[in-house]
Amino acid sequence: MEDTRRLIMLSNNLRICNQSDLLYIKGRFMNLHFAVNTAYRHLKPNRWDIVAFPLIICLIAMMVTGFNQTMMPIVSLKTQTISLDPANLPEYALRTTLRMLVAMIAALLFTLVYGTLAARSRRAEKILIPILDILQSVPVLGYISFTVTFFIALFPGRVLGVELAAIFAIFTSQAWNMTFSFYQSLRTVPRDLVEVSRGFHLTPWQRFWKLDVPFAMPGLIWNMMMSMSGGWFFIVASEAITVGNNTFTLPGIGAYLAQAILSKNMHAIGWVLLAMTLVILAYDQLLFRPLVAWADKFRMENTRSGSAPTSWVLNLIRRTRLIHRLLSPFGFLLSGMARIPLHVPLPHWGAASPRSARRLSRVVDILWGTLVILLALYVAWRVISYVSAGVSLSEVGHVFLLGFATLLRVSVLILISSLVWVPLGVMIGMRPALAGKIQPIAQFLAAFPANLLFPIFVITIVHFQLNPNIWLSPLIVLGTQWYILFNVVAGTSAIPNDYREAAANFHIRGWQWWREVMLPGIFPYYITGAITASGGAWNASIVAEFVQWGDTQLTAYGIGAYIAKTTAAGDFPKIILGVAVMSLFVTLFNRLLWRPLYAYAESRFRID
Repeated sequence: MEDTRRLIMLSNNLRICNQSDLLYIKGRFMNLHFAVNTAYRHLKPNRWDIVAFPLIICLIAMMVTGFNQTMMPIVSLKTQTISLDPANLPEYALRTTLRMLVAMIAALLFTLVYGTLAARSRRAEKILIPILDILQSVPVLGYISFTVTFFIALFPGRVLGVELAAIFAIFTSQAWNMTFSFYQSLRTVPRDLVEVSRGFHLTPWQRFWKLDVPFAMPGLIWNMMMSMSGGWFFIVASEAITVGNNTFTLPGIGAYLAQAILSKNMHAIGWVLLAMTLVILAYDQLLFRPLVAWADKFRMENTRSGSAPTSWVLNLIRRTRLIHRLLSPFGFLLSGMARIPLHVPLPHWGAASPRSARRLSRVVDILWGTLVILLALYVAWRVISYVSAGVSLSEVGHVFLLGFATLLRVSVLILISSLVWVPLGVMIGMRPALAGKIQPIAQFLAAFPANLLFPIFVITIVHFQLNPNIWLSPLIVLGTQWYILFNVVAGTSAIPNDYREAAANFHIRGWQWWREVMLPGIFPYYITGAITASGGAWNASIVAEFVQWGDTQLTAYGIGAYIAKTTAAGDFPKIILGVAVMSLFVTLFNRLLWRPLYAYAESRFRID
């Protein structure tokens, strides 16, 4: 009897336990089911994901295909010829687009590092900015002459070596403009924002990501557009590389264009124009328009402008559900990296009086200046020693005269471009809706290679027996005017909206508005555009002063034609002489004119 009672009690307890366990398990299952449903709802693709996924898949497939082609043997470049069949243009456009995109990423990384060092270190600035002037003045053909051998030796037997040489050549046509823009923005950060960053005790790393980069972003993006167009301008020289007896032709739009010019095939040139238009339009809609719309939030103003730039791609990505969730961890990672309190270790000199600190700083400046001068003298001695072995003194004097002729052309074209594009750039920058419509047109015109105009200029000059020294000069404008236009548009867009409203409230109009509001606001940006326009014009002189259409060649008197001829002949002493003289002219021009104006703009027209 007692055992029966115990069994009944035990069974009742087990029943209660089982019911409790079942309720607990059921509750956990319900919670898990709720969590799974919630995660499913958050990760379930919506209609915008369905539209965006093909774009991302196409981008990934394009990158994989391009990478596989770069690993092919280098002999494939000699076995396969550039076909003028329009059916091959999509593949050629893909290869060119990938090269320019990789070059743009490398130029952006270079800009962030180099521009920051030049703007934040007074001693580094003394050597980095002159080096940047020299790098900007060295023509693209000057880089190709020496880098193609290096990259081929770095990856022997692979197409990757020639690809990297072409990418590096495109990089040299993009990086300097972007670096000057970023450097100018860092030097003109408003002082009140700098004081706020100090009040929040931001480290240099945090200030860079929280203040410097956001402040420079609008102008940097516009200069990235200009740099991309500058890459298009020299795409023929980058993909159809001829140095001495070695010829390397990479499949691409530039090589297709070079073959079309050599064959005098006007139909092929028309197909090149169509392909370029489609690629530039794709770049504008898929890359630059979203960047411009995204960077509008970094404008420094207290009032909101009436019409902000928009982008359907940016709106599409923001409306997606799955893609937005997948990209969120990367956003959190970048945000976390920007908040890392990194400190730059500085040398500790012990407790010193202000007078001792100034004396020590003066001694360091003298030592640093002496080192820079000795380094410059050593480089000059090495160049002179190498050039003197294959160049006579009379040749050097002749090259200097060629440099003065090109200097005259560049100066006149800079002046004409400024008079034309500064007012138009202000008008475009003041109207964001108009800027959105003009942007792709300006990108296409800036990217328009001078080679496509060779038939018109050659036929016209030969038919009317015109002077090539005068009538070939307009070709340089294609490498000059757009830097000024894009920088003026960027400067006008960066002017705070409350400044414009204040000018309107005080009824400031006409010439007074230009003199007291607009010209001071855009002057630092204009100087940046003029500096890069000068370098772009010197580079464009190589293409503009020596033109060829089939068997007909026209040459203008200038250092650009000298470099083009010596590069084609593979005469390295004369190539170095031409590049060195061109670099000297550009550096002195920047030092004596543009740098004083730049310092004046930085001290007088800084927005605070």
